[in-house]
Amino acid sequence: MNDLRYQVEVTAKPTYKGQQNGHYAFAYEISIHNAGSFSAQLLNRHWLITDGNGKTEEVKGPGVIGEQPVLVPGDTYTYTSGALLKTEVGSMRGQFEMQADDGHRFMAPIRAFTLAVPGALN
Repeated sequence: MNDLRYQVEVTAKPTYKGQQNGHYAFAYEISIHNAGSFSAQLLNRHWLITDGNGKTEEVKGPGVIGEQPVLVPGDTYTYTSGALLKTEVGSMRGQFEMQADDGHRFMAPIRAFTLAVPGALN
């Protein structure tokens, strides 16, 4: 059972940006909302990016876009990043490692979202 004191909700809005050097370029806007009762800092990211051929790339590292934001209860932090795929369709999913101001560490899941060239999934 999830402890509601440590609840962070993550949403994603992907956008196709065209082709770059033979790859399909996607931007994605991530919104991280602290719905819990403690302030929480984003420590690390862990992404699984899967292309249309089933090839998965794993991306791990500290923070996002060079930042490790602290979200007070009710705060939302939004950033934009990108991914390149060799196929017209793919998906991303992952998690953020968070640390509440009481020292408790927890994971904020990022539900799978689709990256697709417009018209590719008709």
